[in-house]
Amino acid sequence: MIILIGLGNPGEKYAHHRHNVGFMAVDAIADAHGFGPARQKFDAEFREGILEGPNGREKALALKPLTYMNDSGRAVQKAMQFYKLAQSDIIVFYDELDLVPGKLKVKTGGGAAGHNGIRSIDAHIGNHFRRVRIGIGHPGDKSRVSNYVLGNFAKADQDWLAPMLEAIAHSAPFLAAHDDNRFATAVAQRLTPARASPTQPKKSPTTKPDMKKPEAKEEPSKSNPFSDAFQKILGRKD
Repeated sequence: MIILIGLGNPGEKYAHHRHNVGFMAVDAIADAHGFGPARQKFDAEFREGILEGPNGREKALALKPLTYMNDSGRAVQKAMQFYKLAQSDIIVFYDELDLVPGKLKVKTGGGAAGHNGIRSIDAHIGNHFRRVRIGIGHPGDKSRVSNYVLGNFAKADQDWLAPMLEAIAHSAPFLAAHDDNRFATAVAQRLTPARASPTQPKKSPTTKPDMKKPEAKEEPSKSNPFSDAFQKILGRKD
């Protein structure tokens, strides 16, 4: 079993803040993989589900602390102790100022780098848990950081945020398999635009100029559970 921890602040007031991208990530995973309805326990909101990974089915908990960012560790500790899990079973998703928007990095352990949510978790369970850092960029001046992270994503951010959430949701089963490198690679591959096909040499026409080719039938569109999941998250009104 693993616990997917999203860091953020509870309530509609904060729902679209850059600081809440961790909440958005675990919501995207839970929605895309059909996790159960939200319940409250451990001073947190959580949803239970199954991730079908390369090593088989793995139970997962998508958990969002309701203690506000600065006290996130209390909820994480309660859930971890209840399920008798190790730090390696804890994966925390959070915003990273020092990564450019749309960049993602995964690591185990390390410092808090000024992130109060990570600092709180370190204090409650130790620092050897797994971390998924989602880049939101830096405003350029330290004095602007607070307003920046506690501000809504700009409209232009949707160009990278929506694909990022979809890629995280799609690749989450690798986290259940404890294959963080493969998770990061899978996310990067989904975010890399497909290379354009090389131009094919033109062939001599084999039909008479006045002959018309039959029109191609349009294939019916198929629902994409990952696309549906992040569109549901981003479609919420401020």
